[in-house]
Amino acid sequence: MLISIETLINASLEQVWSAWTTPSDIVNWNFASDDWICPKADIELVVGGKFNYRMEAKDGSFGFDFEGRFTCVKPHQQIEYVLGDDRKVFITFTQTDQGVKLVEAFEAENENSNERQRHGWLSILNNFKQHVEQTRV
Repeated sequence: MLISIETLINASLEQVWSAWTTPSDIVNWNFASDDWICPKADIELVVGGKFNYRMEAKDGSFGFDFEGRFTCVKPHQQIEYVLGDDRKVFITFTQTDQGVKLVEAFEAENENSNERQRHGWLSILNNFKQHVEQTRV
């Protein structure tokens, strides 16, 4: 099953793309709640390139690597990747009169309910939106 989430970001396409693909930005937004952090982000943004974002509970009780391989990179338009468990993710960036529409669709996993997955990914996307809108020039 494919789960889709989206947001509208009040910033330029260049600012949105940069914040999505720059490690020093990623570590500031890539977590679903305030009790988590993303202490490290490695990214090689080319087809066949890999990424690894470390996600950890602030109290040190749990952590995991969110990692995958890029299958499509169209600057300022589209990113697609395959996660370590072979699930696919599709992201589009579209400039509109109101800002940048970012749509993220991902194949659901079987461990958590679809609603819980949607909520978690949407929380991260909302953190991203907030980060970009607060740091834009």
